[in-house]
Parts: sequence; C-alpha cells; structure tokens
Amino acid sequence: MKQTMLLKLVPTPEQAAALRDTLHAVNAGCNYAGEVAFKTKTGNKFELQKLVYGPLRVHFGLPAQLAIRAISKTVDAYKQDKRSQPTLYINLG
Repeated sequence: MKQTMLLKLVPTPEQAAALRDTLHAVNAGCNYAGEVAFKTKTGNKFELQKLVYGPLRVHFGLPAQLAIRAISKTVDAYKQDKRSQPTLYINLG
C-alpha cells in the first residue's frame, strides 16, 4: 500500500535561505550536466556520471545524493529531445 501525505514546510528564515541556496545549486548543476550531455551526446546515466559527478560535488557543492539526482534528471530530459540542450529548473513551488 502506498500512502501520500501533503505537508507544508514552515522553515525558519535561515532554513528557507539554505533551501533556496540548495535549489539554486541543483539548478546550476543540472544545467551544467545538460550542457555536457549535449556537447558529448551522452544519454547514458553512468557515462554522464563519469563526466560530471566530480564537478557537481566540487564546483556546485552538491552532496552525493543531489549530484546523482541531478544527473538522473538531466539524462531523462536529454533523452526526450536530443536535438537541444536540456535546461532544467526546480522550483520551490
């Protein structure tokens, strides 16, 4: 059985700023990965991971889990239309 819960986050101003900064870093990381995927014509998640994982961690400051998720989202977007560079944007809602 799968249950879905609707929750409303009520972060402190400091937590909201940290969330916003994290989303900006993930967006920038996704777009970097999309640029690499497009230039190298890499639609394979593991191949793209070899190319961008290090820079996502170092230059964008993404934790391991977010770096992997950014790569996965980028590959999914790239596979939908390989004729154009994917641009991803994750919104707070």
